Amino acid sequence: MVETVVVKPVAAQRRTRAAAAPVLTDIGKVTSAEAARLETGLGEVDRVLGGGLVAGSIVLFGGDPGIGKSTLLLQLAARVAAAGHPAIYITAEESASQVRGRAERVGAVVAGLQLLATTQLDEALGAVAGLDRAGLVVVDSVQTLSSSELSGPAGSLGQVREVAARLAEVAKAGQATVALVGHVTKDGTVAGPRTLEHLVDAVIYVEGERLGSTRLIRAAKNRFGSTDEVGVLEMRGDGLAEVPDVARFFLETESPPTAGSAVTIAIEGSRPLAVEIQALVAPVSYGHPRRATAGVDVNRILMLIAVLGRHAGVNLANHDVYVNVAGGLRVDEPAADLALAAALASSLRERPVREGTALVGEVSLAGRVRPATRVDRRAAEASRLGFGRLIGAAERRAASGGGTAIVAVTDLRSALLEALAEG
Repeated sequence: MVETVVVKPVAAQRRTRAAAAPVLTDIGKVTSAEAARLETGLGEVDRVLGGGLVAGSIVLFGGDPGIGKSTLLLQLAARVAAAGHPAIYITAEESASQVRGRAERVGAVVAGLQLLATTQLDEALGAVAGLDRAGLVVVDSVQTLSSSELSGPAGSLGQVREVAARLAEVAKAGQATVALVGHVTKDGTVAGPRTLEHLVDAVIYVEGERLGSTRLIRAAKNRFGSTDEVGVLEMRGDGLAEVPDVARFFLETESPPTAGSAVTIAIEGSRPLAVEIQALVAPVSYGHPRRATAGVDVNRILMLIAVLGRHAGVNLANHDVYVNVAGGLRVDEPAADLALAAALASSLRERPVREGTALVGEVSLAGRVRPATRVDRRAAEASRLGFGRLIGAAERRAASGGGTAIVAVTDLRSALLEALAEG
């Protein structure tokens, strides 16, 4: 049940009027212009947003409790204020003194950053409407603000929808960029009605393990940019910080190759990343074999197990299988199939992948290896990271790998022969 405010129309509104003829414009005469961007000061966040915050937009940040949403937005507000733009942090969950304590820890005590502790929507709307130039207003959180026009408690469906709609209306009428903090449900989606995502211009998720240091930023919706980009931040004692070399962040380059580990070059948005795939294969002690994954689709692993047994002589029917993507990253593209299969075979045969080898390619149900997209960029990144060999399918046109030798294979069996060290 959702409460909806019904406003009785006045007599003047009841009278029907003859609608004025709409003014139509030929699309060829309309000039296109890129929206002005307000950089946040964190390059990884700007990458996911599409280049920065857009004036008059409303962005929803979601994530698990304690993942760092409030810390991230407080840092963004401080960096915007330090750059000379107006910034307001509206806290409805904490007091102003609590926010000040966190600001001291993350270095966000800067001139120009203003605080407002309130749970009333009208006061928050006044702060947003008061900005006369491009700036940032953070609302923490949308579930704790309430409108006096509704009788439901804060966080109810009617209140959340009303708060988001009113904030979006005021933001689009002015120059302020409104960043909302939204809680998530058990299945990981933003709490509240699904219409909340339609009211905002972008939905950004902050992901990661609470006990880990890696934080991934993804866009589930973005009207001003791509939804394929991923940002990588590291949680430290003084807040969230950018990773110096993201492409090398998910690798354990200093350790020698071990059985059950393989490296692939994944494409996340416009950026190639070297990702380590880890697999553990153990004989079944009792019952049915178990398949557990983290960072990769379990159905993809089930398919690869069947293909390995049928076309590569790697029988995992009587083994438990555990697969993990190092660093907390999730890899969904089919180009990681070859590295997944190599990690599984490496763990079963206890033979590590040859040192300096990366694998890129999609595995078909017939055991064939299909070429991955943008092999040139993957090979160039492999060369930069010091990989001497890149195993993948043969391309119609020769790919340039710089200092990396591209080893072309046609099927899964030949790929495993090239990848695994002599046993």
